[in-house]
Amino acid sequence: MRMMLTAHFPHEPFNSLVREGRAGELLERIVEAIKPEAIYFVELDGARAAVAVVEVPDAAAVPSFAEPFFLNFNADCEFRIAMTPEDLARAGLDALAKQWG
Repeated sequence: MRMMLTAHFPHEPFNSLVREGRAGELLERIVEAIKPEAIYFVELDGARAAVAVVEVPDAAAVPSFAEPFFLNFNADCEFRIAMTPEDLARAGLDALAKQWG
């Protein structure tokens, strides 16, 4: 299932890792491991964050995406289901409207 993973990085330990020259290397290793469809590094609520689109085969795989961010950056991670327009077209909205509307 395609999901959007948002990792919120607290200033520490990220600042210290930047000063030590390790933040970039750690992020490269994580990106290589989670193989996102896309990933963007952004500001959210005044802090650093990453927003990635990942393919999660089942719920048991969630830790393999989150733990690298937890363990290396003390990050908070959020997962949201992400649908393409094609996914939404297959959702059966018309039938749901008849059933529930």
